[in-house]
Amino acid sequence: MSTTWLQNALLLLLYLYNSVHAVTLSNSSLENLVLPQDAAALLAFKSKADLGNNLRFSQKTSFGFCKWDGVQCVKGKVVRVVLEGLSLGGVFGPDSLTRLDQLRVLSLQNNSLTGPIPDLSPLSNLKSLFLDHNSFAGSIPTAISTLHRLRTIDLSRNNLTGPIPKSFVDLTRLNYLRLDSNKLNGSVPPLNQSSLQIFNVSRNNLTGAVPVTPTLLRFNTSSFSWNPGLCGEVVNKECSSTVPFFRSVGGGGATASVPGGARAKPTVLVLLASVFCFALAMRRRRSRKVATPTNASDVDAVMRIEEENDELEEKLMRASAELLGRGTMGTTYKAVLDNRLIVSVKRLDAVKLAGTGKEIFERHMESVGGLRHPNLVPLRAYFQAKDERLLIYDYQPNGSLFSLIHGSKSTRAKPLHWTSCLKIAEDVAQGLSYIHQAWRLVHGNLKSSNVLLGSDFEACLTDYCLSLLIITPSLSTDPNSGSHIAPEARKPNHQPASKADVYSFGVLLLELLTGKSPCQHPCLTAEDLIHWVRLEREDEGGEDHRLAMLVEVAMACSSASPEQRPTMWQVLKMIQEIKEAIVVEDGEYDPVIGTS
Repeated sequence: MSTTWLQNALLLLLYLYNSVHAVTLSNSSLENLVLPQDAAALLAFKSKADLGNNLRFSQKTSFGFCKWDGVQCVKGKVVRVVLEGLSLGGVFGPDSLTRLDQLRVLSLQNNSLTGPIPDLSPLSNLKSLFLDHNSFAGSIPTAISTLHRLRTIDLSRNNLTGPIPKSFVDLTRLNYLRLDSNKLNGSVPPLNQSSLQIFNVSRNNLTGAVPVTPTLLRFNTSSFSWNPGLCGEVVNKECSSTVPFFRSVGGGGATASVPGGARAKPTVLVLLASVFCFALAMRRRRSRKVATPTNASDVDAVMRIEEENDELEEKLMRASAELLGRGTMGTTYKAVLDNRLIVSVKRLDAVKLAGTGKEIFERHMESVGGLRHPNLVPLRAYFQAKDERLLIYDYQPNGSLFSLIHGSKSTRAKPLHWTSCLKIAEDVAQGLSYIHQAWRLVHGNLKSSNVLLGSDFEACLTDYCLSLLIITPSLSTDPNSGSHIAPEARKPNHQPASKADVYSFGVLLLELLTGKSPCQHPCLTAEDLIHWVRLEREDEGGEDHRLAMLVEVAMACSSASPEQRPTMWQVLKMIQEIKEAIVVEDGEYDPVIGTS
């Protein structure tokens, strides 16, 4: 009896073992049946694009796809795919990432992907697209124009051919478009999005007259360069070659001219004191003739003014002036010219610029004068005579960010409301990104006193790109004066670099969040730094997670190693993602510049 029972028990165990083994053998096919949609999309992309097997995506870990490197999810859906510089050498399969219906950011830049760009129209939530620095071929899919949430498109440095889709004019939220270094042909579409801040179609085979729109007129000729077939007012090239586009008028010792990036027509202008009125308002004309390619209605023109006699300098010195402040590069005044025009005049320190020759100064001002961005205080004119060098900017009526943060000396100002911090940080990041990305220049001296507030309290950078004029930078003996400067920039004979600006931005962000000047910032670990910010803000405990995100941005920027710091464009994307998260959580985003 007992033997029969034992045999039956053994048979039962053997049956159960075989059943479990059979289930194990069929495990892979079962996974195929229940594979999450987003995981399947990512694996489909890997199968076509990752011929070198560099991505650590696998079916075995498919249920943890949100933790895969380069993948970010919200509520179990992929919203961000960033696979940059991974030597991906295959093709972008048409039925792969396009299945990620909640995708907002797609970056495959700096790989070796080939073949055509697939139809991306299913990605209706996409906001940022980075496919630059690959080997994509074929035409730009017109379906991209149906992605009405797109703000950023970078397809530069590929092998794309065909025309730029005219339907790009329908992308009303577009603020960044780079198509340079391809083989595109045809004409430039009449883009007129007021949001467009960075634009480049250089190094293609584009032809025809560039449409004269307010948006395209904002960009320097370098945005269109190396397209021999382009012509028109925007690129300073006459479409008919029978008549020269510029002509000289008059002569003499006094000259006024516009840097190469300005777009204009010949006219008769005046120097003397009213030239500044011309540079800002372009309303007054006098009888004295000068050589210039400037249109009287072109307020973007940056004047170079030279006066061999002292008449102009004397008029400037007689103008009603109010000291605004003294900085690293010189002294700034508020000047009232002709009893009606208010400008900001910076008198550069002659000692610091002693090693900078006249021609070098002029060439650099030509470059700086071409910068036009809503978050930069525009340089309207510059002046040289003997040892005097003056820069004339628009006057900003609401003072500096330093004054807004720290208030008067007699009172301790409370930190700004955190949404105001976010708004100002985004403005500053926009301006810096423009300087770095579009012009390959650097600010060189970013601090709260060099951020001014415009009429709508928008943050605007000033004193930008001037540090390059100092041949041998001197280090201040005041230990507090350089707290905003990156460690590598404090060394003798350093060269200004964009990553040093990123460091200064991180310091500025902490100053915004805490109301403490940079010399008061402690050296703390990540956790302790967040705790310090909370203590300084006192009454915003309900916003802890949002403050923590901004502190993390500040910490990434202020890393001691330049290589570990993000670029300003990456910083800008981080800040914009925080803002987007607010909209998702609160349903609105309405910053008001003021104290909390």
